[in-house]
Amino acid sequence: MRKLIVISILLAALESGAAHAHAFLDHASPLVGSTVRSAPHEVTLSFTQNLEAAFSSVQVTDSNGGRVDQGKAQITGNTMRIGLKALKPGSYRVRWQALSVDTHKTEGSFTFTVGGS
Repeated sequence: MRKLIVISILLAALESGAAHAHAFLDHASPLVGSTVRSAPHEVTLSFTQNLEAAFSSVQVTDSNGGRVDQGKAQITGNTMRIGLKALKPGSYRVRWQALSVDTHKTEGSFTFTVGGS
């Protein structure tokens, strides 16, 4: 019984270590699911690990699926930034793909809303 408990603890420790071996989204600006009063000029994503710039990307689209970002993201360390065109009030989706420097890939999306005056 005691060996089983020790083995379970070791397996849990190994699994939690593996979970941290990926570049997960830590925080974003605008915040995930937020409503902002004025349109942002860029989206900034911060990850839990440094990114491989050549294989990481982000796109921002409006409610009709049209791109509203200004092209290629700037990536430095664990941060990805992309400029935005002038946004009108409405809902926007941010889709990202990140490859951490240790070659683990993650991806995700979230929305934010630009509110009217």
